[in-house]
Amino acid sequence: MIQFIKDIHDSCRAAGRPAVSFEFFPPKTPEGDRTLLEKTIPALLSLKPDYCSCTYGAGGSTRDKTIEIVDRIQRDHGLTTMMHLTCVNSTKDELADVLAEARKRGIKNILALRGDPPGGTGEWTATAGGFTYSSELVAFLRQLGGFSIGTAGFPEGHIAQKGGKLADWGFLREKIEAGADFVITQLFFDNEDFYRFHEYLAKHGIHVPLIPGVLPVSSARQTKKFTEMCGARLPEPFLKRLDELGDDDEAATKFGIEYATAQCEALLKYGVKGLHFYTLNKAPSTTAIVRNMGLA
Repeated sequence: MIQFIKDIHDSCRAAGRPAVSFEFFPPKTPEGDRTLLEKTIPALLSLKPDYCSCTYGAGGSTRDKTIEIVDRIQRDHGLTTMMHLTCVNSTKDELADVLAEARKRGIKNILALRGDPPGGTGEWTATAGGFTYSSELVAFLRQLGGFSIGTAGFPEGHIAQKGGKLADWGFLREKIEAGADFVITQLFFDNEDFYRFHEYLAKHGIHVPLIPGVLPVSSARQTKKFTEMCGARLPEPFLKRLDELGDDDEAATKFGIEYATAQCEALLKYGVKGLHFYTLNKAPSTTAIVRNMGLA
């Protein structure tokens, strides 16, 4: 049965266990579609995740495909799946149409984001008749009703926020006050950044589930590219080890599994309410980490 993710988090908390969730992105080719839907997702379903999510391309470029994938996962596998939704290149009326289609297909969960500029680079500008801030999208969703609403949090601050991380965390408070039920964080590699983030929100009376996003690295080159794009910091010992591994992706994958396992174990000991894995549409690393922690 498809559930509201808010209720899933409540059930997991009552059962004394963390929620485990996975993130996918819409592939660019038919072969990628088949691999994701026929191999990766079935393999990860063996871990019995609580829910999963599907991203929304830069500029809303994958809107229709995102809806199709979310719908397919829910119909074929009965797994609650959250659709990402951004403010980019969309008016309020256009977003209402997307949400009407999502509702028609039984999609109950939305991750509300401002979104990246078209192409993923350059200055972000609002669309005439649309929203400027993700807090406005959250409020719009709350007004429409019928959805459990997630939003994004940035333990190190959003890369585009010139006012620093405290200013960015203040805007997250606005999103939660507008109606967000839970927060999924950007990837990070130093848990201390997450701990300070969590402590700030708790100090300011914010107690919705704060779910850390975890990326199991599989390539030094790819990891450096990701962190340059999102602004995540690479701790010195972590970066040194990646440099030592160089182009040995097999060794980098093994290191990524070991590092993410230790990272997740420390986060669970700290008391997080769930773990959200950025799978990059691949199953092996996430499978190994979840099994290492006995969460399968």
